[in-house]
Amino acid sequence: MAMLQVENVHTFYGTIEALKGVSLTVEEGEIVTLIGSNGAGKTTTLRTIAGVSHARAGSVALDGEDITNTPANDIVRLGIAHSPEGRRIFAGMTVRENLEMGAFTRTDRTEVDSDYQRVFDLFPRLKERILQRAGTLSGGEQQMLAIGRALMARPKILLLDEPSMGLAPVLVELVFKIIQDINAQGTTVLLVEQNAHMALSIARRGYVIQTGRIVLSDSAQALAKNEMVRKAYLGEA
Repeated sequence: MAMLQVENVHTFYGTIEALKGVSLTVEEGEIVTLIGSNGAGKTTTLRTIAGVSHARAGSVALDGEDITNTPANDIVRLGIAHSPEGRRIFAGMTVRENLEMGAFTRTDRTEVDSDYQRVFDLFPRLKERILQRAGTLSGGEQQMLAIGRALMARPKILLLDEPSMGLAPVLVELVFKIIQDINAQGTTVLLVEQNAHMALSIARRGYVIQTGRIVLSDSAQALAKNEMVRKAYLGEA
């Protein structure tokens, strides 16, 4: 049984059908990537899994439990955390306060303290800026904070939406290295990323989505060699 099972999901924005029967699985311990062009449905897929958007048809299951119509805050409690596109940090709050918001569903306060240390080990810059207002951080630091905030929920599976967006190349490499570290520590990852080359380089498996439909799935290594993927997403002629 897969940790995460998305089955024939249809999600709408008003009368517009954004997802047209999306199915995918994520096994425990994997990094799985979902690649596609802007508007293909990548973000909507993550929002639907996280309970921010709701499927009109189909199902989402975590460890075999149907969570399709579960409120977003309860989905966090069940073990799914979402680091959204655009970071969505609380700009007027400090780094510490943003991290505290990530742990809002938790009651194991002693364990929460150890997770602060985990975040600071992954992102030493955040510890240096713990009392700084989040809105004054650099773009890279804000991305680190968004991921760190999600990790404070101690998720089974981490949904990452465009973590490299707007970052300098050296920071992109750092962020992807940290994603690998997070996974090595035992957190399963579902990654949406425009930088398909980097995403496929760290993922075990991948899916390609076009206009709300999954059109291809394979090992990350095989997708990186696929002619359609190379031309459409890896910038090769």
